[in-house]
Amino acid sequence: MFKLTRRSFIKTTAASALASQIPSLQAQNLSAVDVRNAGTAGAIVKADEFIRLNWLEGKTPQVLTGTTVGVPWPRGKIAKSQQFQLINQDGKDLPTQSWPLAYWPDGTLKWTAHAVAAGVSLGSELQVRPVAKTALPSEKIVSVRQSKNGYLIDTGVMVCDVATHGAQFIRSVQRDGKDIMRNGHLVVITDDQPDGESGTTRQYNYISNISQVSLEQNGPVRAVLKVEGMHKDAKRAWLPFVLRLYFYVGADTIRVMHSFVYDGDEQRDFLRGIGLRFDVAMRDALHDRHVRFAGENAGLWAEGVRNMTGLRRDPGPAVRNAQLAGLACPPLAQFPEVIQRLIHLVPAWGDYTLSQQSADGFKIRKRTKSGYGWVEAAWGHRSPGTGYIGGVSGGVAFGLRDFWQRHPTQLDIRQAHTDTAQVTVWMWSPDAPAMDLRFYHDGMGMETHDQEREGLEITYEDYEKGFGSPMGVARSSEITLWVCGATPSREKLVQFADAIQTPPQLVAKPSHFLATGVFGGLWSLPDRSHPVKAALEDQLDFRFNFYKEQVEQRHWYGFWDYGDIRHTYDLDRHEWRYDVGGFAWDNSELSPDLWLWYSFLRTGRADIFRFAEAMVRHTSEVDTHHLGQFAGLGSRHNVQHWGCSAKQLRISAAIYRRFYYYLTADERIGDIMHSLIDADKKLESTDPARKLKPKEDISKIKAHAGFGTDWGSLAGNWLTEWERSGDIRYRDKILTGMRDIAGMPHGFFNGNSFAYDADTSHLINVFGNRASASHLNAVFGAVEIFAELVTLTDEPRFVQAWLQYCELFNAGKQEQINALGMPHGAGNALRNGHSRLTAYVAWKNKNPALAQRAWREFFGNRGVPGPLLKTTRVQGVNSLNPVDEVPWISTNDTAQWGLAAIQNLALIGEYIPSVTDLKKMTVADPD
Repeated sequence: MFKLTRRSFIKTTAASALASQIPSLQAQNLSAVDVRNAGTAGAIVKADEFIRLNWLEGKTPQVLTGTTVGVPWPRGKIAKSQQFQLINQDGKDLPTQSWPLAYWPDGTLKWTAHAVAAGVSLGSELQVRPVAKTALPSEKIVSVRQSKNGYLIDTGVMVCDVATHGAQFIRSVQRDGKDIMRNGHLVVITDDQPDGESGTTRQYNYISNISQVSLEQNGPVRAVLKVEGMHKDAKRAWLPFVLRLYFYVGADTIRVMHSFVYDGDEQRDFLRGIGLRFDVAMRDALHDRHVRFAGENAGLWAEGVRNMTGLRRDPGPAVRNAQLAGLACPPLAQFPEVIQRLIHLVPAWGDYTLSQQSADGFKIRKRTKSGYGWVEAAWGHRSPGTGYIGGVSGGVAFGLRDFWQRHPTQLDIRQAHTDTAQVTVWMWSPDAPAMDLRFYHDGMGMETHDQEREGLEITYEDYEKGFGSPMGVARSSEITLWVCGATPSREKLVQFADAIQTPPQLVAKPSHFLATGVFGGLWSLPDRSHPVKAALEDQLDFRFNFYKEQVEQRHWYGFWDYGDIRHTYDLDRHEWRYDVGGFAWDNSELSPDLWLWYSFLRTGRADIFRFAEAMVRHTSEVDTHHLGQFAGLGSRHNVQHWGCSAKQLRISAAIYRRFYYYLTADERIGDIMHSLIDADKKLESTDPARKLKPKEDISKIKAHAGFGTDWGSLAGNWLTEWERSGDIRYRDKILTGMRDIAGMPHGFFNGNSFAYDADTSHLINVFGNRASASHLNAVFGAVEIFAELVTLTDEPRFVQAWLQYCELFNAGKQEQINALGMPHGAGNALRNGHSRLTAYVAWKNKNPALAQRAWREFFGNRGVPGPLLKTTRVQGVNSLNPVDEVPWISTNDTAQWGLAAIQNLALIGEYIPSVTDLKKMTVADPD
């Protein structure tokens, strides 16, 4: 639908640039992995009878509160009724809870999830082993008892009372028979106008109101409750929310996944604060009550509610040291007489706030109580967002993941000097300006589709009045509540903070992912045995590292922004085009998500996983509409994530999120993917081709669907639902479309889009016998999802049509005419990225000539000035901050180059050109 703009390219060819660097590269053999890298994709590594799991970050976590891991299995090997056993590195059976995530078409298990208990001895490695019968836990299990008004969850360490109606989703949490925490609920504050505008601002307060609670899992290792509701005051209910509460056996924590959907009027509903609030029982003497906030580099701010240090009269080292350590002070009768007599005159500080208003600064302040002035206590750079309030007889540690990355955030403690302290974990800080979600311009005279198309010509922005609304966008936040029997040591609280910010995650080895054939098998393990392969591996590493550093240098942080990257660079300003229409936020354009996930699968790198994880959280929620007119559709790239009028399936597609779901069994992502199964019905009301001037008679057409940008996304949605549920209705929807495409006169070349009937799932030829192609159709996951469909279904005509498309897209014009009767007209756009189509048909047909052609397309494309990527340092008056730039960079090119490099290495690695041949390559286009 959208035409890519032309840019100026450096003249050095990709081939000669790479070849010039190879002599300085040290070829490295891949060690400790039994891989035959002979250009085959798929099961080239033998799957083990048991699966080894390692910690993602490469080290055994200091604190384990329970975790869940997804594991793939080869097709046809594991029966759906199979049981499993977790075993630690010492060979000891561990408490085990397993469940299926996905099935192969024959009904065998494709993915399984496994819950790991809290506090068990695991070591650096764990095994998942198919067994005849799972050993029942010999120790305590998670117990869930349902009552008329709620659920009681007992982890063996604490008991949580969850309500099924009202405002408080957590009524109480007990440990050792004592109430520690009570009255957990949500709070929202809104203003009716943004900060800085004239007039009187009215403020409104809402609290959670539960509509439904579902028990999703019931032990023995893991229990999950799903709480749904709205935020409500006396007159209004809005902002739907979903809370998932996770409990693991042996854990003293509650993991809370909080999700909300914006359904307000952005002209009058300006969110001032979104938070989770609860009460903490305070039983100890004021000098035995402790406040903690975590700082950077294992730092900690630690004080008493009534401090015993710094006084004019010294209470003695036993008192001071105990308070500083969070231990019980000696009885008051053992204090010096003057302290006993005057201790009531030492101020008790009841209120505390840590606020992170930007990615680069936080502040701690405190006051004695409401109505009195604040005292600024401390400052820092980036807080991990973890705090504690309580005393020697118990309290609560609490933390918000991605605290500084998703600023503005805040932690509040109130009334710590009373019998009940109140804590609020603010996901949007009330100290920050109210959230302003209004569209960023007034349309600038664009009233008709013709005028709107002119916007694409100048700013690459697809504008349509009323389509830039944030209605239906969402955000999820992860909060951990630690129910403590006593004040944790300083070292332990720092460990808590680390576990909250980087939750321990188990993963299988890259060789196992590859051996099982999941995700189409379009990758291989890194191989540096050949100098050109080594150079490509270096470039793959370099490109990811560049974007990782750009996030930091360009400060791509913030509540709505964190997890996304920018689309295109502005060399003149030495800045990404953050304010230029469709060149700003990327919103999954040309599949950077896939580039990241395939990069992780082949390397196992933790930093790639975490980068992709943040992108999944962002793109699946902020870039996707979850209710309203556009529910199920995503928004194309724009200055604002939801601003573009191109509401499309290619952005919301499950193919970008299923990696994370299967690796972690994350229920929130599972919900989002499930919500897409009927997204095809949106094509009629929001036709992706509505602004084009169609050559066919559209009076009888309900909707259009491009095969890659639309139908490929639908196929990915349906495939995910089919393999998760086994429901063959979604298989049949896929088969219907596959057969329709195969029956077109020119298959995939039969026009840039088909007519689509959501009632029957049929694709209809409206292009006659003409042949046409679009450079965009294969770059939104179609290559990857079709590779899976080819292996999962038996549709030879579809395979034939797809192989024809793969062979002809980059072919010379005469070759296209010979096959189609005419050229397809897509030109050479994204030729480098499409080289992987040529590679696929070369691999599939075992055709060395096509393999060599694919490498020429990859290395010889004048439109992609890589693969050699170098940065230039910009600083001083030319840039606000010192930054590294690549003048020609775009995320489109990066994602497609990365996917092509990964897939070409896997499919046709044995045909990779030598250094000598590489130097001889030219950039000549095919005739």
